[in-house]
This record gives sequence, structure tokens and C-alpha cells, in this order.
Amino acid sequence: MYPPLLRQGDQIRIISPSGVIDPVYIDGASSVLSSWGLAVTEGQFAREAYGRFAGTREQRIADLQQAITDPQVKAILCSRGGYGVAQIIDAINFDALKSNPKWLIGFSDITILHNAFTNLGIASVHAIMAKHLTELPVGSEQLLRLQSIVAGKFPEYAISEDPLNRAGEARGKLIGGNLSVLVGLRGTRFDLPYENNILFIEDVAEKPYHIDRMMQNLRLGGVLEKISGLVVGQFSDCEEDPQMHLTVSEIIAQAVAEYNYPVCFNFPAGHVDYNLPLVLGENVYLKVDTHMAKLFFEN
Repeated sequence: MYPPLLRQGDQIRIISPSGVIDPVYIDGASSVLSSWGLAVTEGQFAREAYGRFAGTREQRIADLQQAITDPQVKAILCSRGGYGVAQIIDAINFDALKSNPKWLIGFSDITILHNAFTNLGIASVHAIMAKHLTELPVGSEQLLRLQSIVAGKFPEYAISEDPLNRAGEARGKLIGGNLSVLVGLRGTRFDLPYENNILFIEDVAEKPYHIDRMMQNLRLGGVLEKISGLVVGQFSDCEEDPQMHLTVSEIIAQAVAEYNYPVCFNFPAGHVDYNLPLVLGENVYLKVDTHMAKLFFEN
């Protein structure tokens, strides 16, 4: 299910459960969200700094728990990713979301929270956070599509062909996010229900052999044989390694070569400016042919 659509005056809470953030970006995001007609509030510790983290473990737990529990909060924007949610996720009580689901927005380290929402059966949005909300031009596609999603209009995407694409059609819930984070959750209660679902992956600044190691983990662990389709987002700042004899995209293609479901490469989502929003935990239809890949949300 997806949370109630946002209406004028609904409250959206900005929190910082992961890395420390420049407060300028919280101010900028607040301005943009206010221009959408939303009532913007902040977690008490959203602007804190504790080394690389946005506050102590206790402070980040408090802000995340309060945002989840407060019935007046209709949506949660995570200010940035980085690292830190794994330290606090098992201290969070998600029970309030069962009767009062709300939108979660973010990506990167926020993948952990997306997994938690997916396991509760609640859709969430893999999308830009405070920095891009601040810096992107008004009217940019990334902003408009995010605004449309939380107002109830889910996107339809048509992506140009890629030589590594594999043709086919599939339906299932769209699940996933940052590959490193997903692999870090394997074997925990925050792992995902992969069976017959469509997996989305992206990553940043990983060595090609690290990416291969993670893909082999998914292969050896049976994940890649369970899914019904694969959407490969942007693997940005991943310097190619000639000694691997394969590009990063080819490493991923090789890992799924023995399966016959559709695979879409170069989807515009991930650690890039042109990061289009995806609704995770929602049913999608994926069609890949020789000309393009199409992704439709079946809400």
C-alpha cells in the first residue's frame, strides 16, 4: 500500500538519521517544500554534528522515532545519506506506521529505511534529498516528478536502449536501492523479500571487484535466481579496472547471465544530479525490448 497523498498544509519532517549535513541544505530544502504548500518541520537534532554523523546515536534515534510516531507528520524527508542508519535501525519501533503510514523520501544509506518500509508493505520514494532540493533549478524533472508522486501521480519511464539490456517483460514489486547497503543487510531481519520482485540497484565510488563481490553474494545467496527483473541504476565514480577484463556494467550482466528475466541498464537513478524518483514497494511493469526499456507503476 502507499501512504495517504499529501495535501496542502500537510506536515513533512526533515530528519538526519545518517551523515552530518550542511544546514544550508536543510534551509534550501525547507524553502522548496514550503513552496509546494507543505508545512515543513525539523527533527530536534537534524542540524547536529557528531564526527561524520548527524548527532549521536541517541539523538538520531530520537528524531527518527519521533517522526515515525507523530501522527501529524505525513511525510519524512531524510536530509542526506552517508552512513549511520545501520547503527540505529534495530532501536526503532515501526508499529505506528501500520495504522498511520507516511511517505519516506531519500536514497543511499536511506536504503535501510526503505527496506524496513517494504517489509511493512508500505511504499516509499527513492529520490533526491536536501542538497539536490536546494541546488536543482525550479521546474527540473527530478523536483516535478517527486512532487507529483507524493500528490498521487506515479511516473512512467521510457529509457533509451543499452547494449547490455536483456529483453523481456516482468511484473512485481520494485525493491532495492544502494547495492552496498543491500548486501550489508543480507542475513538480517531487514533483508528484502526478493521472490518474484523486480530489483533496483545503484552505487557510488566502489571498486569494480567490490561490485563483483557483491553481485556474487547475491548470486550465491539465491537472490538473483528469485527476482523477476533487474533495473540497474547509475554506478557513479566507479573507476574501471582493466584487470577485471569487464566493465562495471559487464560485471553485473555476467552475474545474471544464466537467468532469463528482463534487465534494464543505465536507469537514471542513483548518486547523480539526474536522479529520477522511484516508488519502492509498489507494483511495477517492466518491459525491455531492442529499442528501449519501459517502467510503469501499477498503483
